[in-house]
Amino acid sequence: MSWEPLDLSGRCALVTGATGALGEAAARALVARGARVTLAAGSSGPLEELGAELRDGGADVELVARRPDSEEDTDAMVAAAVRAHGRLDLLVTAAGTNRVHAIEEFPVDDWETVMDANVRGSWLACRSAGRQMIEQGEGGRAVLVSSTRGRLGHPAGYSAYCPSKAAIDGLTKTLACEWGRHGITVNAIAPTVFRSALTAWMYEEEGRGREVREAMLARIPLGRLGEPDDMVGPLVFLLSEEARFVTGQILYVDGGYTAG
Repeated sequence: MSWEPLDLSGRCALVTGATGALGEAAARALVARGARVTLAAGSSGPLEELGAELRDGGADVELVARRPDSEEDTDAMVAAAVRAHGRLDLLVTAAGTNRVHAIEEFPVDDWETVMDANVRGSWLACRSAGRQMIEQGEGGRAVLVSSTRGRLGHPAGYSAYCPSKAAIDGLTKTLACEWGRHGITVNAIAPTVFRSALTAWMYEEEGRGREVREAMLARIPLGRLGEPDDMVGPLVFLLSEEARFVTGQILYVDGGYTAG
């Protein structure tokens, strides 16, 4: 069966956390579908490498070596996108982090780091990008990154991560309501565990990774953990014109993990 990929030709996108597993997959998917992209990340070396590779393939790419840590940072990202491409149509907030401790031993600084990276950074990126989209007056698309852990708890030290992703769900729904009159849709993708630098240990064949993976697989009807490319189809759909009547939704990309 043949199919055509969803087309994003001429659309101008900003991706935060562009050197992470999901951010890089998003960047490559957007470029492959014709978008002009601005990639933001705090790691300038990997960002330059990714940008050079995409440009060598003919992509129109702007780079911003910043994390969404402050209003100044996110305003600079949006300004760079507009300077490079004339406008901003699409936003993907893929920046984030995790710290794992039992709550009775959880350093407050670590808890704040997770909340700042996952919630405050997403809020700031939406705020800066939303202002630009509203000023343009032609609508737009925003896709945030949640998690199955925004819906489900976790027994192993996730008292920062789970609340942070539940907050992303709330932010997604709130902005969908707030921005509907501007023609801006806001949705989130919510993966279960997918392969990244942070989760590589769960994919190993020996040691604790295998034990934890087997326990996870018992809950996943499709029988495997995720890969970054598994997020691409849902993400591109939510950014595309085909999703013009979809907003305020949390799309679980989890192999059925939350179905049981």
